[in-house]
Amino acid sequence: MDLQISVFLLFVLFTAGHSLSCYNCVSGICTTTQCTNGSTNCLSTTVTTNSTTWTLKDCASSACSNGSINFGTGKGSSSCCDTDLCNSQDAPDSSTNALNGKSCYYCDGQSCSKTVNCSGTEDRCFNATVTTGLQPQVFKGCVSKSFCDATTSIPNVGSLSCCEGNLCNSAKSVTQSFLFLCCSLLSFILLH
Repeated sequence: MDLQISVFLLFVLFTAGHSLSCYNCVSGICTTTQCTNGSTNCLSTTVTTNSTTWTLKDCASSACSNGSINFGTGKGSSSCCDTDLCNSQDAPDSSTNALNGKSCYYCDGQSCSKTVNCSGTEDRCFNATVTTGLQPQVFKGCVSKSFCDATTSIPNVGSLSCCEGNLCNSAKSVTQSFLFLCCSLLSFILLH
């Protein structure tokens, strides 16, 4: 009996001390790394913008999501796994996914009134405010439900909201809504 308990404790100690190994790839240069800081998944990401594709591989937290995102001027996809060196394959290129009949608004730097057709598992529209430097920027587009369900915050993202249904992420920008509110208030004051 003591031998069984000893073997069990030895097994628990060995497995508890094992950390996950993942590929870490940036700019085509790959190494293997031992994950730390609570990373429980390996991640593979593929991003395409302006006909240029990048791949990134690394350790990730438990909030890692499988899915894709389309923000009109670019697309990205990620895949997560939880065994040693399981992120050897690149995340699927989301530009090859079949259209799924949904569409959402996206921002092109000038306005947020253009539409993009969603594909694959992109079953939601999103609105996000991202702060880079001093200026917040609005992003809109299509996204997989799994990204909307992620429970951890994303660095530099001030707000993120997802909605279901075609074009549910509204073409109006915050500036247009604010100007409409100001004009309405001014009209009320002047006419009364």
